[in-house]
Amino acid sequence: MPIRSSVTISLVTEARGGPFVFWDDLPCALKKAKSLGFDAVEIFPPSPDSVDIEHVRTLLSDNGLTLAAMGTGAGWLRGRLHLCLPEAAHRAQAREFIRAMIDVAGALEAPAIIGSMQGKHGDGVDKSTALGYLSESLEDLGEHASRWRVPLIYEPLNRYETNLVNTIEVGVALLRELTTKNVKLLADIFHMNIEERDIAEAIRAGTGQIGHVHLVDSNRRPAGSGHIDFMPIARALQAIGYEGYVSAEALPYPDSDNAAKATIMAFHRYFFNTSQP
Repeated sequence: MPIRSSVTISLVTEARGGPFVFWDDLPCALKKAKSLGFDAVEIFPPSPDSVDIEHVRTLLSDNGLTLAAMGTGAGWLRGRLHLCLPEAAHRAQAREFIRAMIDVAGALEAPAIIGSMQGKHGDGVDKSTALGYLSESLEDLGEHASRWRVPLIYEPLNRYETNLVNTIEVGVALLRELTTKNVKLLADIFHMNIEERDIAEAIRAGTGQIGHVHLVDSNRRPAGSGHIDFMPIARALQAIGYEGYVSAEALPYPDSDNAAKATIMAFHRYFFNTSQP
């Protein structure tokens, strides 16, 4: 199966100004994604109960699209929940938010992503304890996702967003310590550009552990707007046999429509999809 294209759609008011290509109007965004030739979309809803599963399923089907993944970051943005909070009750709230999002995404045959909701150490929680909390949650939530026959996607973030796991190598080591084998890594090229010595080399080191990719340039604008050379990255993904989505999580620069067009052009240039936009 070839690598497939995806574009992000945020429905979270509190995320405005963040790195998402389309905003607010899901039916309109899906029509635009279809018209440009994307294979899928990645949706960031404000909460699990805000998603009408049957309505979204119908919209996807009508536009010939699949759901690549669903983000959980609204739990942090709207409720300041994450998996490493010092209070057990608050950690449980964060886990239940993600569990419910897994159920929504799973019903649509897609994985959920844990990014910002992983949290960080501090506020009385040392790094070892925080990593223990994170691992415990990944064990539980990874197994929960397996009921839907989808993986759980865990995203290493750059040092300015978390102080837990910043590189693919550290992420791989974390996953290898888990009993569940149903957690995969998200390779986000923006974060990797900050933290990795060589992005393509890091991808090769993640062989068998990478389950999702975020396509974005060095300045968090669409691919082609910064200084990253994507050809070695595309070749590395092919070399490890990656067959998932390359999803545009980028700022809508200069606007959503042009960001989406730039992304699909970069996708066709670098990731060798045989379909045409």
